[in-house]
Amino acid sequence: MGAGKTTVGRALAKNLKKTFYDTDLEIEKRTGVKIPTIFEMEGEAGFRKRESAVLDELTGLSNVVLATGGGAVLDEKNRSLMKTRGIVVYLRADIHDLYLRTRHDRNRPLLQTADPQSKLRELFAIRDPLYREVADIVVDTGSQPVANIVGKIQTLIAKKISEKATTDSL
Repeated sequence: MGAGKTTVGRALAKNLKKTFYDTDLEIEKRTGVKIPTIFEMEGEAGFRKRESAVLDELTGLSNVVLATGGGAVLDEKNRSLMKTRGIVVYLRADIHDLYLRTRHDRNRPLLQTADPQSKLRELFAIRDPLYREVADIVVDTGSQPVANIVGKIQTLIAKKISEKATTDSL
């Protein structure tokens, strides 16, 4: 949450001339309501079920850049889909940066608590190892400009593709 998946994903897709999808935005488009409303009506479990279905569909497409919701990685099936159907880029940020980026955003139901920074620490502790498990590439976002992050990702993706082509030809 707040690592820059949507912002960086959009810019990366534009640079690579691919179609951009965001699982959260797709869920909102399909249901006609915002994510907090889904959490309110169906709970986190209901939302996660929708998220998994959309992720399954979108990871089956070609020529796309896909931003997932921060919690998509919690489900083992989702991790398997991500790992086997594409190159996974983990945009990592420290707790302080995540807090600064999300502190005024009311569209993040899990952070609507008395102590959102503690919640971010808790979520990070659970999610970071899972993202590292599936990630082909880890990029620390820090306070660098989006263009720098996108450039770094493009270089690392090109390297991954080249390595895979070399391995496949052996």
